[in-house]
Amino acid sequence: MAAASCPQSEDQFLCSICWDVFTDPVTIPCGHNFCKNCITEHWNISDQYLCPMCKKVFKTKTELYINTFISEMVAQFRQSAQQQVSSSSSEQQVSKPGEVPCDVCTGTKLKALKSCLVCLVSYCETHLEPHLTVLGLKRHQLIDPVENLEGRMCMKHDKPLELFCKTDHTCVCMLCTVLDHKTHDVVPLREEYDEKRAELGKTEDEIQQVIQKRQLKIEELKQSVRLSKENADREIAEGVQVFTSLKESVERGLDELIDTIEEKQKTTEKQTEVFIKELEQEISELMKRSTEVEQLSRSEDHLHFLQSFSPLKDVPTTKDWTELSVPPASYEGSVVRAVAQLEETLSKEMKKLIEAELKRVQQYAVDVTLDPDTAHPNLILSDDGKQVNHGDVRKTLPDNPERFKAICVLGKQSFSSGRFYYEVQVQEKTKWTLGVARESINRKENIPLSPEDGYWTIWLRNRNRYKALTGPGVYFHLKRKPQKVGVFVDYEEGLVSFYDVDAAALIYSFTGCSFTEKLYLYFGPCPNDGGKNSAPLIITPVKRRRKYW
Repeated sequence: MAAASCPQSEDQFLCSICWDVFTDPVTIPCGHNFCKNCITEHWNISDQYLCPMCKKVFKTKTELYINTFISEMVAQFRQSAQQQVSSSSSEQQVSKPGEVPCDVCTGTKLKALKSCLVCLVSYCETHLEPHLTVLGLKRHQLIDPVENLEGRMCMKHDKPLELFCKTDHTCVCMLCTVLDHKTHDVVPLREEYDEKRAELGKTEDEIQQVIQKRQLKIEELKQSVRLSKENADREIAEGVQVFTSLKESVERGLDELIDTIEEKQKTTEKQTEVFIKELEQEISELMKRSTEVEQLSRSEDHLHFLQSFSPLKDVPTTKDWTELSVPPASYEGSVVRAVAQLEETLSKEMKKLIEAELKRVQQYAVDVTLDPDTAHPNLILSDDGKQVNHGDVRKTLPDNPERFKAICVLGKQSFSSGRFYYEVQVQEKTKWTLGVARESINRKENIPLSPEDGYWTIWLRNRNRYKALTGPGVYFHLKRKPQKVGVFVDYEEGLVSFYDVDAAALIYSFTGCSFTEKLYLYFGPCPNDGGKNSAPLIITPVKRRRKYW
């Protein structure tokens, strides 16, 4: 019942022995009140007559009389409480399908508010009242209403499942611990509940950490997509700019070519027109003389004939046109020169692009050193691991699995993802080999360098013969001899590119490579060649270029 809504406090009418509302209340000499039966039984089992409240001892058993005043007050209290309960019950909800009904209600089942794990009964608000007011029932464990409370009883002993067997990982009753689980590790349900709940808390924390990691990974992937989109937009913009410039150059070159040819043609036409006009003028004068001669030859007037003969007997003097000719205008070389001009423009644009590309890949520069455990015994490495050259004396070194039989050395650092870039000085060398190699390459045999065998390299031989070692190999010509070679690798893209750093020129690119292992930097300084190739390969710090060509 809701005590706050009653006119008197419920505590005023509770017997301190049974802790229930007074039944036949009596008052003993010290002034304290009890149920008549409660105090009588208390004195019957005690060897002295004392008050359970103040502990005052009476010499003789006092005659007990019902306190009519308190009895009337208790009656009024019970009536008021009953009215309050009836009013509250009328406002309670009837149990609906899917809701737990009250097990005590008869007739219309009201919705249960709580289930008691001790009584194994579900109660509506009205029938829950004793569990909220009676001291003994207040100790019972109430939970949100649940169905099938019978499932909380031991099917074998018909006792509440109050304990947990840690040995068999099952809930048991008190009798189970004496009979079937006598030697097992048994703890109260609450203790196991707290332990398992703590474990769930840890699990929840771990789950939240995993969720956070996944969320961070999602953000990382989204950021990667955003960066990729920005890179794509930038590349598209640069591509549009370059190709627009090239298109304009082509159109401008074509217009200039057409204008030049048409201008030559017009000049030829004008010159020819002048000659034709002069010839037509001479023809006109000759035709006039021909007419006069013809008319004179028909004259029968002897005197007139003889008088006119002398002026007309000779052909009029004209210009000598024998050697005159107007050859067709020559256009040979016009297209070639126009294309050459276009090629020069394209070369300049390519220079800008390579310069920009080199500047971008240099941001992936890595600090690498040479690994002495992989070096051929004839190679000499500097103390800082940045230089290597071939020596004439073969050192005595342990033939460990990493060491090469070929004249080369690998870098210490390995790469299995992402992008990386490094630069090597090759100045004054007549031969060298540079690139990358996979971890599982054969180090104990002199096998050809090729992608099939795990090498992506280029080399210089005989001072000016350059070759990309693609299997059969591809020779190529360079306008100038590189003094410093830059090597860039994009692991996921399968790209290995070589650059002439000083000239900002692309030397060669391996594309469409399939990398599945760790990659190591490969350095081949080649034999000393009697001192002609004594200069070392030097790993140099990367200095980014500051201008475009």
